[in-house]
Amino acid sequence: MSVHSKNYIKRPVYLNRAKKYLDTNLIKLFTGQRRIGKSYLMLQLIDEIEQLNPAANIIFIDKELYDFEFMKTADHLVTYVNERLQTGVKNYLFIDEVQEIQSFEQALRSFLNLGVVDIWCTGSNAQILSGELTDRLSGRYIEIRVHGLSYTEFLMFHKLPDDNHSLDVYMKFGGLPNLINLPSDDNLIFDYLKVINATVLLKDIIKRHQIRNVAILESLIKFIADNTGSLFSSTSISKLLKSQGEKLSSSVISNYIGYILDSYYLIKVQRSDLQGKKIFETNEKYYFEDLGLRNAWVGYRPIHVNKLIENVVFKHLLQQGFAITVGSIGDKEIDFVADMSGDKVYVQCAYLLKNESTREREFGNLLKINDNYRKIVVSMDEPAGGNVSGIEHLHLRTFLTSVFK
Repeated sequence: MSVHSKNYIKRPVYLNRAKKYLDTNLIKLFTGQRRIGKSYLMLQLIDEIEQLNPAANIIFIDKELYDFEFMKTADHLVTYVNERLQTGVKNYLFIDEVQEIQSFEQALRSFLNLGVVDIWCTGSNAQILSGELTDRLSGRYIEIRVHGLSYTEFLMFHKLPDDNHSLDVYMKFGGLPNLINLPSDDNLIFDYLKVINATVLLKDIIKRHQIRNVAILESLIKFIADNTGSLFSSTSISKLLKSQGEKLSSSVISNYIGYILDSYYLIKVQRSDLQGKKIFETNEKYYFEDLGLRNAWVGYRPIHVNKLIENVVFKHLLQQGFAITVGSIGDKEIDFVADMSGDKVYVQCAYLLKNESTREREFGNLLKINDNYRKIVVSMDEPAGGNVSGIEHLHLRTFLTSVFK
């Protein structure tokens, strides 16, 4: 099979990560929200394989195409693959949206045990993928988490310069790769983003969990969009929604948020006590996988610029592989504590450091941390540079084009 008729822009960070696992006896799984670019990463990998081994036999199953509507169970999958295996050559199996096949893990386990094919999949639901694979294939799969375009990828995809206008466009429309195929028209782009929102809700939340009160689910997402980066518990959200005329119990909210998290649409960030070295079990923050999808719910408004800065800073750290918590030190909060194998970066976010009290808050909180790890205040001040008592001050664009690992 050749996929060279497909046009795409390479994403070398993910492609190089994936190539390390070629021809290993593991199930390789690209995970992430729908429309984030997982399918095209598989196509890029197929091209790499065909260049390395022109005789390779590629079996490609795309569960989003009508051609594969018949493939509903593991039995269908096994039959289809067995009919297409070739002897004397290397066989590769690619399955797009594998969670749409009932009991898929049974078929993958059989293929893995027989060693007849190198297995690559994409998936858009964490509950099924982690639960079923963990139960039946523990230690026999590797997950490659895929995110939307980083700021530098966004500039490359859209052929834009690194300036404040480009940053504004990125924070308004987000990083879904397919935006490069749309005209530069706000109404058209947000119409597209609203369609993606509806697709994620319908396929990964409403149908999968048989939710009947869709309006309540939408109200919850809008509430989180309006309060991106705020500390919440299910109980506090329930009380706030009730004050706005929406009656929803804390247990239902907890379930709904879990469903949204499982679709990779939101990402939860817990709090950590920097003094006691413990993780708090209540009051988390939620950030959106894609800012464009968030803005499609509540609009792109200047009043939300602080929330958008926090979200984009969080995503940049996440894309580099950091484990992230919200830091708590006494009664002070550190926006992000990013940890990678014990190496840490502390980050505070602000729109503008326009007065001394703002500067004292952002820099002062970091000064309370008594260690030698890197500490950064990110803002949109012009110019932003230099340091205060060893704490760096970076413009948001500089931060988003920097590598911290």
